[in-house]
Amino acid sequence: MKEATGELNMTVITVVAIAAIAALFTVFIMPQIQANIAMQTACSNIDADGNYDGNITTGAMNGTSVNCQNFTCNATYNNRSYSKHCSGTN
Repeated sequence: MKEATGELNMTVITVVAIAAIAALFTVFIMPQIQANIAMQTACSNIDADGNYDGNITTGAMNGTSVNCQNFTCNATYNNRSYSKHCSGTN
């Protein structure tokens, strides 16, 4: 019986550890990944003058609102706003 209790305790500890790692990923890392994707998508859609105004309608960023002026892009994705200065070369 002691062995079974020990295995159950290790299982509980493992499940709690996995849940904690998943929560940290969701709260801290995923928003940064989304921000990077949103800004890369916005910067890849600017014209030669650094301007773009519209929505991304393809791929994973479908529905992203983008406004770029003079190589500075503002994007809204999942109710979050991101801003980045894009280089003049794409």
